[in-house]
Amino acid sequence: MADIQESKESLSESLQQVISLLEKHKLIEGLVHKQEMAKHDLVESIVHKQNLSELQKKLDLLHTADVAYILEALPLEQRLDVWELVKVERDGDILLEVSDAVRQTLIADMDTDELLAAAEQLDTDELADLAPDLPKDVLQELLDSLDTQNRARLQSALSYSEDAVGAIMDFDIVTIREDITLEVALRYMRRLGVLPDHTDKLFVVDRDDILLGVLPLKRLVVNDLAANVSDVMAIDAVVFHPQDIADEAAKAFERYDLVTAPVVDNNNKLVGRVTVDAVMDFIRDETESDMLSMAGLREEEDFFASVWKSVQNRWAWLAINLVTAIVASRVIGLFEGSIEKIVALAALMPIVAGIGGNSGNQTTTMIVRGLALGQVASHNMQSLITKELGVALFNGLIWGGVLAVIASVIYSNYHLGLVMMAAMTLNLLLAAIMGVMIPLIMNKFGRDPAVGSSVLITAVTDSGGFFIFLGLATIFLI
Repeated sequence: MADIQESKESLSESLQQVISLLEKHKLIEGLVHKQEMAKHDLVESIVHKQNLSELQKKLDLLHTADVAYILEALPLEQRLDVWELVKVERDGDILLEVSDAVRQTLIADMDTDELLAAAEQLDTDELADLAPDLPKDVLQELLDSLDTQNRARLQSALSYSEDAVGAIMDFDIVTIREDITLEVALRYMRRLGVLPDHTDKLFVVDRDDILLGVLPLKRLVVNDLAANVSDVMAIDAVVFHPQDIADEAAKAFERYDLVTAPVVDNNNKLVGRVTVDAVMDFIRDETESDMLSMAGLREEEDFFASVWKSVQNRWAWLAINLVTAIVASRVIGLFEGSIEKIVALAALMPIVAGIGGNSGNQTTTMIVRGLALGQVASHNMQSLITKELGVALFNGLIWGGVLAVIASVIYSNYHLGLVMMAAMTLNLLLAAIMGVMIPLIMNKFGRDPAVGSSVLITAVTDSGGFFIFLGLATIFLI
């Protein structure tokens, strides 16, 4: 933990140093620009280069991920100033590290030659990540510049949806034959000089690249080097297909503690591999996407995006919120006469709605998590609903009873307290049912159950809570 904390502090210090150098550069250039002197343009050019050289040296010492962090934390004008100082050979790696929103601003500032130069530094699987953000003409030039094999690989990777295994697989694999000895396999690895990142196994294939099994490196190390690969290899390896859902692959990586896994086509021909770092990136992106969706944001937003772009990103669920708020207000309007007669109703009804919304969101969160883990299905639906209704009934009677006592004491009206308890219990039961059904219905129609579920459940429990409480009060108190 200490190392992580030190890393965070170091990164924060680097950001502050970059900001200080940018401010210093702007101040000095402003002063020089105002001075009247001989050869003013030459002096201004020299000062400009001297000021930026210190900043460039600082950037050269930073890891590409740290430079990406700094770019994301800078307003657009300063971001582009720093981007101009990044060495060309690092452009591609940094573009992969920054967020999608920031990447778009950087690409918009680059010409075709710069984009092609950046792309040339990347592997085929990395190009597949960058390609969707490239202008169409640049992408076409990039495809034309690749050899036949890499062009086919890139086109194949681009053909899969973002949530498919094919979109996160890479093509940097080491293959061996089953009829060689472990000693020959070891010599082959030494001749390669460098192994692909996260190599924990070799893929055993025949002459047609049909996958026969895998040879974990630990077996290669501990077994007799005179043994054949076929005698030592594992034939029960976890295997994926390009069209498999990446989320399911991520679960398999966690369940079986995988570092890498082969990807094969329908004929069992080896076409690539999935690595743990790609899976981690996918999980992180999915988590961030779910967090944004639950808050009603349609996509990741650049902190320093224009006002109009931010408005476009946020308006959809705000509009839905407005509609649900109007519905809730009209429910209250139906009982204006009751509220005029018993003013205490106006003070108490937000409590019923608020507790119902919180309880419903708890249920929704559990269901969304269960769907993500594959633990919620038709066979256990009845048990799940029964359990959530039981929890809601218990909480409604307990906490409704507490509120009933408080309301009775404050307003000297035990009838009001009983209505409060009944309304609380009924609204929690409604919240439980809707908390289960809303994400299930969204999932049934192919929608992400995490998107907007909290907004919908709050709308239902607000309107339902107001209607139940004010309706019971109208029947029994007026």
